[in-house]
Amino acid sequence: MSRTTVHLAVYDTFADWETGHTTAHLTQNGFTVRTVGATTGPVTTMGGLRVLPDLALGDLDPDGSALLILTGASLWDTGDELAPFAAKARDFLAAGVPVAAICGATAGLAREGLLDDRAHTSAVPFYLDATGYAGGAHYEEADAVTDGDLITAGPTEPVALAREVLARLGVYDGPRLDAWYRLFHDSDQAAYEILAS
Repeated sequence: MSRTTVHLAVYDTFADWETGHTTAHLTQNGFTVRTVGATTGPVTTMGGLRVLPDLALGDLDPDGSALLILTGASLWDTGDELAPFAAKARDFLAAGVPVAAICGATAGLAREGLLDDRAHTSAVPFYLDATGYAGGAHYEEADAVTDGDLITAGPTEPVALAREVLARLGVYDGPRLDAWYRLFHDSDQAAYEILAS
């Protein structure tokens, strides 16, 4: 596997709309997206889609990945079933491989201690405070935050998450990144002309 492979974690109740912009624009720009489940058994998204993971979490090695994406899911807030995905995020960050987390996945990272000393965002501060984490001083009121290899975003910001991922992986930068964001976040038609040129 090359470093152009991105891994998307999939689990029951995962919020399938939260990574659509990210995965679509990565695959359109030379990346391959592979899905990772707790096992290779099927999972059902929050939107009712059935997904068959490409590989099991235990077989995922950061050395063969450009990025791990963790989406929100009801299961992040109802027990420890998804804790192994947060633990895998720890392995990725320790290996210097980026991790992007949105919505409830940020709470999973908070429980794992990965937000204690990194700038981050989420839905609202008290959502993460409820995890008992020690990173409240590093919380930022922003659509999405990148701190080194960690990208976090709130549940209403799938486009901002994608912007940060596209920047971190070098897909777009400068004016093109700004234009991409303005087009997909703000429906700014003038931005289309920049991207089309």
